[in-house]
Amino acid sequence: MASFAVVFSHFAILLLSVLPLGSSLSLDYYEKTCPGVDFIVNKAVKSAAYKDKTVPAGLLRMHFHDCFIRVFSLEFSTRLNFFVFDKTNLVLFAWVKGCDASVLLNSVGNNKAEKDGPPNLSLHSFFVIDNAKKELESYCPGVVSCADIVALAARDAVVLSGGPTWDVPKGRKDGRISKASETIQLPSPRFNISQLQQSFSQRGLSLDDLVALSGAHTLGFAHCSSFEGRIRNFCPASNVDPEMNPSFAASLRNTCPVNNKAKNAGAYMDTSSTTFDNNYYRLILQKKALFSSDQALLNFPKTKNLVYKFASSKEAFNRAFVNSMIKMSSITGGQEIRKNCRAVN
Repeated sequence: MASFAVVFSHFAILLLSVLPLGSSLSLDYYEKTCPGVDFIVNKAVKSAAYKDKTVPAGLLRMHFHDCFIRVFSLEFSTRLNFFVFDKTNLVLFAWVKGCDASVLLNSVGNNKAEKDGPPNLSLHSFFVIDNAKKELESYCPGVVSCADIVALAARDAVVLSGGPTWDVPKGRKDGRISKASETIQLPSPRFNISQLQQSFSQRGLSLDDLVALSGAHTLGFAHCSSFEGRIRNFCPASNVDPEMNPSFAASLRNTCPVNNKAKNAGAYMDTSSTTFDNNYYRLILQKKALFSSDQALLNFPKTKNLVYKFASSKEAFNRAFVNSMIKMSSITGGQEIRKNCRAVN
């Protein structure tokens, strides 16, 4: 039994290595069918960002939250989902979803969609994807997926904010399933380093990817609820998280008073919240990160070394971020090309 389990485990790892995650993606996917796709999406992002500087952060976060839902799981169980080995009743349980634009779907009937799950209630800028899709449907109807639009828009958001550019592999399909209950799978701002490592590894992402992709927190805004536990009643021994700069915590308490009733109260992710730079890593080293999950990057030697590396070199951060973004956004599992990004065909 034990030896069979070992063989089974090796087979599982082999299977993971050959699963066609993102295998259908290519840089020239729309070269003949819709050659203007990059230009059209970029135009929609630029137009929206010109009117509202918070749009780039919203689009980048939207892409992350889309890709991180129900991506991949590998375990031994008695649940029939993928393969069954009758003699031992062991089952390889695996599924793929990832970047399939399920985050764009509206709730319908009794089904509460991802965008209405607690972690996604603050997502915004969906209209940018709608605008791009509308023009693409006029230019090349039924060709470009909403999932590809989201991936392209995230890239454009980074570039418009002063960050690096990259060629986005294309060919994703749109998913038909979107459940608010599954948003619990998103990494929490309260995660420790072990929880972060587990969350990313389940998606085929390494510690290097974890630190690089966390750099997206250089853009945007966080509501008080996401860091409130660090600035008061942290634990019986300390009112404030000892890993947070005391003066920084005091300023956050002023921003987020007890019994705060301001719906949009919160703080910017870093002091240059509309510029894509490496300031986020410098703030971590100063103990001025908002989230526990950000500060936790200093609690493991490898991730700590990477924080120091990226804090001292914007170029090193940019290179790592691009590589990790391509890796993350290549996990796909959709089934169709939606006509309307907010509803299945």
